[in-house]
Amino acid sequence: MKTAARVIHSDPDILGGTPVFVGTRVPMKTLLDYLEAGDPLDEFLDHFPSVSREQAIGALELAKEILTNYYANPA
Repeated sequence: MKTAARVIHSDPDILGGTPVFVGTRVPMKTLLDYLEAGDPLDEFLDHFPSVSREQAIGALELAKEILTNYYANPA
């Protein structure tokens, strides 16, 4: 999961440790909220220009990997 280190960062001094996109103060959850509301990725990127398309896609790929692994190997 080395993608996570390049895409998502959590620091107690930045938004109380909320996972954000690296180099920004944009919570990763905000991307998921946009998509959940039916907004296209481009709208999210327009509203948060500090997040690159590569970061957003990387975060979605990371979420997919985590969910796929979780459900493929339930505890």
